[in-house]
Amino acid sequence: MKSDGKLNASGFVIQGFSEIPELQMLLFGIFLLLYIMIICGNLTIIVTIWKTIHLHTPMYIFLVNLSFIDIASISNILPKLLSLLCIKIKTISFIGCLTQMYVFLSLSGTEFFLLAAMAYDRYVAICHPLHYVALIGLKQCARFSFVSWFLGFLTPTGHTVLISKLYFCLNNIINHFFCDINPILQIACTDTSVFYIITCIEGILLGLTGFMLILISYVFIIFAILKIKSAKGQHKAFSTCTAHLTCVIIFYGTMICMYMRPKSTFSPKLDKYFSLLYIILVPMLNPIIYSLKNEDIRKVLIKTKEMLIWHAKARCQIVLKH
Repeated sequence: MKSDGKLNASGFVIQGFSEIPELQMLLFGIFLLLYIMIICGNLTIIVTIWKTIHLHTPMYIFLVNLSFIDIASISNILPKLLSLLCIKIKTISFIGCLTQMYVFLSLSGTEFFLLAAMAYDRYVAICHPLHYVALIGLKQCARFSFVSWFLGFLTPTGHTVLISKLYFCLNNIINHFFCDINPILQIACTDTSVFYIITCIEGILLGLTGFMLILISYVFIIFAILKIKSAKGQHKAFSTCTAHLTCVIIFYGTMICMYMRPKSTFSPKLDKYFSLLYIILVPMLNPIIYSLKNEDIRKVLIKTKEMLIWHAKARCQIVLKH
């Protein structure tokens, strides 16, 4: 039976984690805590860079963009998931579902391009330090950031338009905790083979292009580092890349496992839980990685912490005197 559009208007039912009803409130508490931690962690990075003048460089501006992506990505999914865990009504409108899917894919695409731009930034900083300002100054950094966001939001437009034209059967239950592309395709009445092929090709082109740019940058970076005679100099040069490289490995690792595999290996139940790695783990780890691996940010955070403690002690002494 083909839909006449009424199903699309009434929307879908998000199954979420309804198969474990006894843990709904526990999951609500865990996800709420993680949501707060992710927002606070990424906001800390943004505010720290914004308030510190000497951090107003391309590398840190890219990092601010990455933190904005993490905040937007988690805010696109977790608030709806939290509401699903609290109330019995688990529906989402057809437009709302498509919007959530589009924003998720757009932000993921933006991160692909942004990580490639950050790799180029590290390449120029290490391989061509004397030409750094000319090759990737603040204006060039702004251009890279704009192109990353523009291409990121342009890429999934075709997918969204095509999926909006699909017919859906009476089964409108999405076996996932958000409107991801694969769970939506699984409940369509019409043949979706072409969508899986397009998704795979686009994913390979998008992911492979970004990955190759990152790989080429790091090949040149490694050769440049090996030419440094002192071990201390090599360590110092490579330490500026470790945070970015760690984020690249986590991001690409989770995305490849989620999407770059045969259709026959998809398991709705397993994919739902595995998606948590990308949706929650990546935006939670990014600020931690950059805080621990980046010496400049770590020093600013330690200094800020010491100032806050000093102000707290001073206020306590004033209160005690009165």
